[in-house]
Amino acid sequence: MLRSILLLFLLAAPQADKKPTSIPDAGDGPAYTASGELKFPEKYREWIFLTSGIDMSYSATTDPSHSIFDNVFVNPSAYQSFLKTGTWPDKTVLVLEVRGAEGASSINKHGHTQSAEVMDMEVHVKDSSKEGGWTFYGFNNGTSGKPFERTASCYTCHQQHAAVDTTFVQFYPTLLGKAKEKGTLSAEYLKEQPAAAATAK
Repeated sequence: MLRSILLLFLLAAPQADKKPTSIPDAGDGPAYTASGELKFPEKYREWIFLTSGIDMSYSATTDPSHSIFDNVFVNPSAYQSFLKTGTWPDKTVLVLEVRGAEGASSINKHGHTQSAEVMDMEVHVKDSSKEGGWTFYGFNNGTSGKPFERTASCYTCHQQHAAVDTTFVQFYPTLLGKAKEKGTLSAEYLKEQPAAAATAK
């Protein structure tokens, strides 16, 4: 009788070492207005910093009279997932922040520092509930962003040249190696590498 009672107790007791069946929502994914616009990710500057580029251009012509910085941030939950898988999970949010490049100021005599003013901002969101999976949003204010039309050139450019999942991981120095390790580099990106190496010689 005692053995039966003990067995029933063990079966009914909670299993402390059981793993949760799902990961709780990190709360840092995209949020939308009732009209479908993307709400401004106000805390993006507390997210993971991926890279900064200066005077980057996808065309051969540039404007040397005006330098700009591009800063890229990603929501922390997406970054942690990328480290494990080498690709981006659903609800990834990548923020491109554009600031002006300033010259001599204070004790700086050479090179450039970034302006306090944000000149432009674009956000790239992975959301399986949206057409195409990935959507670009432009912000003309600090409240919400409208989605770019699917005919915008940024979509085809990212599909044709992005290293991982239509994102330019080739410009993210801390993640490119992880993508190589996980074998998630796109065929389009890998196809361009021999041509790039030959041009550099």
